[in-house]
Amino acid sequence: MIDKPFTYTLPLPGAIPSKYDNHIIRRLSALKGQCLDNSTFEKMVAEDDRIIYEVYEIKRPEVAGEILMGISIVHPGKVGKEYFMTKGHFHTVIDTAEVYYCLQGEGYMVMETPEGETAVEALSPGKVLYVPPRWAHRSVCTGRQQDLVTFFSYPGNAGHDYGTIEKLGFRKLVVEGETGPEIIDNPRYR
Repeated sequence: MIDKPFTYTLPLPGAIPSKYDNHIIRRLSALKGQCLDNSTFEKMVAEDDRIIYEVYEIKRPEVAGEILMGISIVHPGKVGKEYFMTKGHFHTVIDTAEVYYCLQGEGYMVMETPEGETAVEALSPGKVLYVPPRWAHRSVCTGRQQDLVTFFSYPGNAGHDYGTIEKLGFRKLVVEGETGPEIIDNPRYR
C-alpha cells in the first residue's frame, strides 16, 4: 500500500487506469433476480454468460480519512428491453456519499433511499454526479456501441451492501422505449 502521494493516468478512450490494485469482472449471471424479463435473462446466461461490467479499483486502507477510487465500465447491451447495469449497492456505512465523473458513453444513475425516495440522473461525458449519504445507486449503460465509463471516489470506510438490492431490487428501471431510454416503475420491486 502506497503511503505517499501518487499519480496515475486514465487514458481515453477506455480510461483503464495506468495503475490499479484490483480488476473486478461481473458477468450477466451476477444480476440473477434483478432483471425485469427473467426468462430472457435465463436464456442469455445459458447461451453466453457475458461480461456486462468491470471495475478497476485503486485500493487504500478501508478506514475513515482515506478515499477509495477507480473506474467503472458498463458495456452496452440489453436483457429484453432493459439496459445492462451494475448490481447496485448501498454503502455499509450508510451515511457515506460517493462521487461519479462520466468520462465516456451515455447512461443513467438509478438511486433510492431506504425510505423510498428515488432519483434517476442522466450521465454523459463531463457530467459529475454526487450521490448523497443513504442513497443506493446503480449505473446503467444506454449506449448502443459505446461503454459507459465513470470515475468514482468514496470514503475508505464506506463498504458495500449488495445484499439489500439483491433481495429487494430497485424501485425504478431503465428500459428501451419507443423514442429511446425510459424510466419505469419496477413491477417486480419487492
